[in-house]
Amino acid sequence: MLTLPPLPPHPVPLCVIVLVIVAASTDLTARRIPNRVIALGLAAALVAQIALHGPLAGALTWLAGAACGFALLLPFYLLRGMAAGDVKLLMMIGAWVGAALTWRIALATFLIGGLWSLAVVLCRGRVAKSLTNLRQLIGGLPVAPLDRPNLIDAQSESIGTIPYGVAIAAGTLGLLFATAL
Repeated sequence: MLTLPPLPPHPVPLCVIVLVIVAASTDLTARRIPNRVIALGLAAALVAQIALHGPLAGALTWLAGAACGFALLLPFYLLRGMAAGDVKLLMMIGAWVGAALTWRIALATFLIGGLWSLAVVLCRGRVAKSLTNLRQLIGGLPVAPLDRPNLIDAQSESIGTIPYGVAIAAGTLGLLFATAL
């Protein structure tokens, strides 16, 4: 049986719920996650962690969670698979909930985002093009220099994008509610 880490102490879950709903709604409507939401969330998370755990333990919990969220999505940003706002959003969530829950939120997010992306590909009838792009991406990984602007050549056509902040919010809300049960 899968065991989840304990739910973070209050007011952490409520604050995270509000922040991810705001981020998801702006990503859905404007296709971006505002930096001011991320900055406010990071600052409030630091204050909350210090208040809950003391200065040193709170700052370390905040840092470990933020670093975990950042590190989990950074490779996808570097491969041009997601936007910087998505990386920063998971970093902010990590600062609130800590590294252990951030890891699980990322796994839930990958599942939700992957299924959603697959549905987009299938609904648009773009399976063959998606496989071609994937083959190109994987084929270019071992030899592609890091400063190259895109691992898929300029003639590759995008299948489409999804507002991944919504998938991150869904993964976060799902894990918070599952942990609360």
